[in-house]
Amino acid sequence: MKTLIADEKIAKASLTVQRNELTEWVVYTKLALLCKDPHNAEVLRAVGEEEKRHAEYWQSKTGVALKPNRFMAFRIIVTARILGLTFTLKRMEKGEGLAQKTYGKLISYFPEAKKISDEEAAHENKMLTMLDEELLRYVGSIVLGLNDALVELTGALAGFTLALGETRVISLVGLVTGISAAFSMAASDYLSSRAEGDSRAVKSALYTGSAYIITVMILILPFLLMENRFSALAITLAAAVLIIFLFNYYLSTAKELNFIRRFLEMSLISLGVAALSFGVGYVLKNALGV
Repeated sequence: MKTLIADEKIAKASLTVQRNELTEWVVYTKLALLCKDPHNAEVLRAVGEEEKRHAEYWQSKTGVALKPNRFMAFRIIVTARILGLTFTLKRMEKGEGLAQKTYGKLISYFPEAKKISDEEAAHENKMLTMLDEELLRYVGSIVLGLNDALVELTGALAGFTLALGETRVISLVGLVTGISAAFSMAASDYLSSRAEGDSRAVKSALYTGSAYIITVMILILPFLLMENRFSALAITLAAAVLIIFLFNYYLSTAKELNFIRRFLEMSLISLGVAALSFGVGYVLKNALGV
C-alpha cells in the first residue's frame, strides 16, 4: 500500500498503529454504550475520542484512509459482554504494552508522536481508577464455591467410581451430594457474612451457591452421558482442570494475580484429593466386600 512515508518499515508500522487506533476507537465507543456506570462510560468515551485523534494524526502522515478491524472490535465487545468489562480492558491494556514498543520505533522518525505515546500509556491509569464490577466484588464468594465444589466433588466422584457400579448410580449419588453441599455452603457463607455485619450477605451466599452448583453440573455430566465409569471419571478430572485453568486465567488477568502459582495449587489440591478418595474407595470396597 503506497503511503507518504518513504521508509517502507516505518510506513508499515505507521499503518499498523493507525488501524489499531481506529479499531480501539470503535471498541471504546461501543463499550461506553454498554457501561451502566455514567462516570465509567464517560471515561471510555473520552479514551475513545483520544484514539480517534491519534488515528487522524497517523492518517495525516501516511496519507491513507483505513478502516477499523471490525472483526477484532466485534470479538472484544463480545468478550466484554460475556466476561465483563474489567477482564476485557485488562486484556486490551496488555495490547497497549505491545503498541508502546511500536511507538518507540516511530518516535525517532516522528518526534511529535511522543505525546501520543504518553497518552496511550496514560490509558491504563484511567482504566484502573474506573474499574469496579460486581462480579469482582464477590470473587471471594465465587472462589469459595468453585474451589469447594472442585475439591469435594472430584474426590467424591473418584471414590464413588470405585465403590459403586453403574454411572447412573454414581451420577445420582453425586448430584444429591453436590446439590446438598451447595445449599450447605451457601447457608454457611450467609451466616458467616451476617455475623461479620456484611450487608451483602444474601448476594454473597447466592454467588457461592451458584458457583458450586454450576461446577457440580459440569463435573457430573460425563457420568450422565457415558456408560464406562472410568472413562467418565477421566473426563470429569480433565473438566476440573479446565475449569481451574479458565477461572484462574480470568482472575489473574482481571486482578493481576500470579496465574501459574494459583493454577498449579488448585489443580494439585483437586487431583490429590481425587486420588486419595479413589484409594479410600478401593480400600472400602475390598474391606466391605461390596
